[in-house]
Amino acid sequence: MKSIYIKFIFCSVLLSALSLHSCTLDEYNPGAFTKEALATSIDGYETLINQCYFAMERFYYGAADWMSLTEGDTDLWTYKANESTSYTQWFWFFAGTSPNTTYTNNWWNGTYDGVGACNEAIALGDKPPYTTEEERNAKIAEARFLRAVYYFNAVEQFGAVTMLTEPVVTETLTYSPTRTDPMTIYQEVILPDLRFASEWLPTGTHATTTTPTKKAALGFLAKACLQTYEYGSTEYLQEALDAAKKLITDCETGGGKYNTYMYPSYSEVFKESNNWENKEALWKHRWYAGADGHGSSNGNYKLNRNDEYFLCNINKFGAREDNQETRLTWEGSITGIFMPTQHLLSLYVQKDGTLDPRFHESFTTEWNANKNYTWDESAVHMYDKEEAVIGKALNKGDLAIKFIMPQDMDYATEKQKEHISDYLLIDYHHVYSDDNNNVNMNYAYTNVTGNYKNDGTNENQFRYYYPSLNKHNSSNYYVANASKQRNGNLNATFIMRMAEVYLIAAEAEQHLGNGTKAAGYLNTLRARAARSGALESSYKLTTVTEEDIYDEYARELCGEHSRWALLQRHQAFSTRLAKYNKRAASSFKSYNIWRPISQTFLQQIDNAEEYGDNGYGTTAKSGLDGFLQ
Repeated sequence: MKSIYIKFIFCSVLLSALSLHSCTLDEYNPGAFTKEALATSIDGYETLINQCYFAMERFYYGAADWMSLTEGDTDLWTYKANESTSYTQWFWFFAGTSPNTTYTNNWWNGTYDGVGACNEAIALGDKPPYTTEEERNAKIAEARFLRAVYYFNAVEQFGAVTMLTEPVVTETLTYSPTRTDPMTIYQEVILPDLRFASEWLPTGTHATTTTPTKKAALGFLAKACLQTYEYGSTEYLQEALDAAKKLITDCETGGGKYNTYMYPSYSEVFKESNNWENKEALWKHRWYAGADGHGSSNGNYKLNRNDEYFLCNINKFGAREDNQETRLTWEGSITGIFMPTQHLLSLYVQKDGTLDPRFHESFTTEWNANKNYTWDESAVHMYDKEEAVIGKALNKGDLAIKFIMPQDMDYATEKQKEHISDYLLIDYHHVYSDDNNNVNMNYAYTNVTGNYKNDGTNENQFRYYYPSLNKHNSSNYYVANASKQRNGNLNATFIMRMAEVYLIAAEAEQHLGNGTKAAGYLNTLRARAARSGALESSYKLTTVTEEDIYDEYARELCGEHSRWALLQRHQAFSTRLAKYNKRAASSFKSYNIWRPISQTFLQQIDNAEEYGDNGYGTTAKSGLDGFLQ
């Protein structure tokens, strides 16, 4: 496992990570310290490699907000309870806000901080005294893999960006950078870097964490080749399929070459006992800082916190409270912002009317009380209970909240207890509207007592409770600062896993016109997810359509940083949102397929208008203006 303890800020990042005041290029160096000198020892060169991870740790997969850019604004998620607060910029394309550095500055600067560090390490790769070509290239491959990942995320979020492949020095520093079209970046940087990495990175073991391995490089190569389909290219579809098939063949023959593996049951994938040495993960990380492995309370506590972004507002009910004790478990963390759309939940309803087992494995629908509670008259009226419930008690640890789907086996039984149960029962139909494919904002009360009338105009108090994605759940928290209730998460985050490779293979085959072969790959995942004893006819596909691809990605990978890239790849935002996420569709503009360029960056260059801001401000140039005809 790689632990990052040392931070160096290099001046050779584009415009000093696009923040010119942070250092000077010609500053006197009394210690005669140079990166070139550092690279002449193996330990020193490892320090340069470590720096390549710093931005990835702070701003990408290890940081919860990255989830907002990779899963928000899609057909699968809406903002919690359909409310409108400062977080809705991640779900409704910045509607009602003025995009600025608050939203994208960290990722823009982080990209070039990371790219700059990678460029330094690659350029100095001939300096350390490694004894073999394999050792040297393995370290260079590490930097090239990370550079490819930085650029992959940059072009999929921002479109055309500045391409840098060499360290920036005084002679090459420019205040008038140019934008390079994404396909050129794929062809000249992303794909070559991943090919090199897939050849030279080590195989690793299931315990390998943070450091990429050969299977991670092949997985990302398959993903990147497939992503070029977004730009009208079919040139790399076969390479995507070939890279995916290498991993699939290895997985199905015991993993002897690449150490690939896929758990025989979906329930095993996200078990916490399988987290640190997860066999299915192609690349995972536990990034943190501090010699004790915990770090400070001023930032490191935020790492690996994807879990809390998906928790519904369970503390709105009186049997729940936000406290330090329960914050050390996922069930007690702060309220999240991701609410599944009606469309996402509908995808788990199978042909035979039952739920795909992945639903209850992926979503939590029951929560226990974390304090003693007695129902009072106000709560009884608020949640449409009968008067007889007044005075009933819930003890700490008792079932407090239960969300039921119409396809649940106990749905009819639970529905009968809706108004008399001593726990809060939430019916799917309380929260979601079949009529408008959205969240029910109002509720027509049946218990017409007190101040509540059966007129359908009352605020829907049930909408705050919904199935909460549990893939990132963790009880592995540490206390970073008890007085401020700051707690860090030591669990690993899975950046890519073997199941995605099967999806990539299926999609590539579908694009190549081989629907039957594509079905074989999807059926592997569907068979694994099927209930014991289920008939093949209930899940087996004979061919695959584009819609099948969308749906299987959602069932298998929702909440795993993949949905934005999928919709980009198919240029499907406007059509998918109009059909499945009307609230987001109402805010969508054509330029929203790209995120706003960092204003900090634009304010420091001489050609801001020429460079463009992706259509969000006064400059019209968007992510691909001038690059696509």
